[in-house]
Amino acid sequence: MLIEHQQLKSFLLDAGLITENQFDQALKIAKREKKKIEEILVSKKLINQEDLNKLKAYILGIPYISLEEEIVDPEILKIIPEPIAKKNNIVAFKKKGQELQVAMLDPEDLKIIDFIKKKSNLKILPRLTNKKSIENILSQYQESLQAKFGKFLKKETEEIIKETEEIKTVFPGEIVEEKADLEKKAQEISIISIIDTILNRAILRKASDIHIEPMEKEILIRYRIDGILRDVMILPVSLKSGIVARIKVLSNLKLDEHRLPQDGRFKIETENYKYSCRISILPVHYGEKTVIRLLSETAKPLTLEVLGLRGLGLEKMQRSLKKPVGMILVTGPTGCGKTTTLYSVMAILNKPEVNISTVEDPIEYCMPKINQTQVNPQIGLTFANGLRALLRQDPNILMVGEIRDKETASLAINAALTGHLVLSTLHTNSATGAIPRLLDMKIEPFLLSSTLNLILAQRLVRRLVDEKQEYKLNKEELENLSKYCDLKKIEEILRKEKLLTEKQTLSDIKFYRPQPSKKAPEGYKGRIGIYEVLEVSESIKNLIQKKASADEIQRKAQEEGMRLMIEDGFIKAGLGLTSIEEVLRVIIE
Repeated sequence: MLIEHQQLKSFLLDAGLITENQFDQALKIAKREKKKIEEILVSKKLINQEDLNKLKAYILGIPYISLEEEIVDPEILKIIPEPIAKKNNIVAFKKKGQELQVAMLDPEDLKIIDFIKKKSNLKILPRLTNKKSIENILSQYQESLQAKFGKFLKKETEEIIKETEEIKTVFPGEIVEEKADLEKKAQEISIISIIDTILNRAILRKASDIHIEPMEKEILIRYRIDGILRDVMILPVSLKSGIVARIKVLSNLKLDEHRLPQDGRFKIETENYKYSCRISILPVHYGEKTVIRLLSETAKPLTLEVLGLRGLGLEKMQRSLKKPVGMILVTGPTGCGKTTTLYSVMAILNKPEVNISTVEDPIEYCMPKINQTQVNPQIGLTFANGLRALLRQDPNILMVGEIRDKETASLAINAALTGHLVLSTLHTNSATGAIPRLLDMKIEPFLLSSTLNLILAQRLVRRLVDEKQEYKLNKEELENLSKYCDLKKIEEILRKEKLLTEKQTLSDIKFYRPQPSKKAPEGYKGRIGIYEVLEVSESIKNLIQKKASADEIQRKAQEEGMRLMIEDGFIKAGLGLTSIEEVLRVIIE
């Protein structure tokens, strides 16, 4: 199965992926550095890894497979022990009768194939794959929560020692603790393993938050995935103090403080991911409730288009970002993606000729060339005090994590008046609702009208996977929808978007419902934003100065082309990105 250099060269030249001179130069480097020719070709960007993998699979006559989204049966997965899988980049993913399909990065490694064949007593069918596929399958080696906890909660110390002796036999090179130490640490091992498993499974399932909630007779573990809280495990109430204590130790919090709320953070770092965990511990009736916010430190800001902004709304945002002064506000409830939107905006504005400074609580993502300050009220570093200090740092652009009070609002408005572009968030249900909210904070109407450039309100809806059910709205469904929106207006907007012809009505357009599957049990995966973008025009400024109501401002904005969130949601439902039920869930419920 070994690919000779000349054979690889011939196929690369025939495919037009490389020139003869490029290959010869790469071969010289490979021999000099004692590396594989494939490593040099990829590192020198003469060919990308995906094309090389597919070509190698073709030469060797074995299938190439992508497993980046695959979920593997745990019984099949454990045929190859995790240490062996990690060390050799090989995973089992499908078994039929006595045939086992394995995916690997190096199908020329005959030694490991032969080892697995002897160990499993199965016929091995190798498949070539990519690194992301291997990482996805390796991440699934964590046992299910029920199995993992059941093992630790039911095992006696003697069983743990017996298991350790078995590990010692299989992997004699491992350092194994003495029997006496294991007996003392049995309970500690259980708690540490429970916390590690809760965290690892949450990361694997792409949860944003973990809730550990003590109740009268049990502990409830819940994950927030795609904005929805899901029950994942119930633990014995006897573990309550141990779990909270372990999290406090990791977060460097006071172990003996049980009456006051505490906030902290710690990091999780492996070869595959790096997360910052923000901890909030709150005394409740049956103990202390813990919420862990998971923030990926390797995540990069998304573009506005990927977030879901499009059409006229995107044009308005781009127009506002070109203005050197003024204020851009992003509004919505907690967890609707406001901060993510601001990070995307800062990524666009982050150029060598400008100084961007932020004051945040917390710093969710570290961004290069941006000066980010963490709020710390315990030492007097509030949003207001932090903003005052930032104004002496010669900034061009300021990002204030949230406008919570009159003092912060006044400082942000003054910063926008004195030659800065200010970005911030506000908790309101609509774009026009931000204006009366700021007026309630005693901001003068003339100051608001002079500084506000744009207000963007948003929600996050779950994104449908490719397998989805197609349907059309019936009379009963249309009558129900008419309670929440203007159907004639919706039809007009869908015609402008070319989703409806002039003769068609809402009952003619294809919408979609989720189709549950193994990969997506609820038919959704990931989220996308729905928006309403209020550009502060001269007519809107006049209404602000007159202290007009939110409804009056909204009517005028709609006359000037602003689309409501529910209307943007219908467009995305018509495009098959989400469902109507999901749009109504985040806006109406």
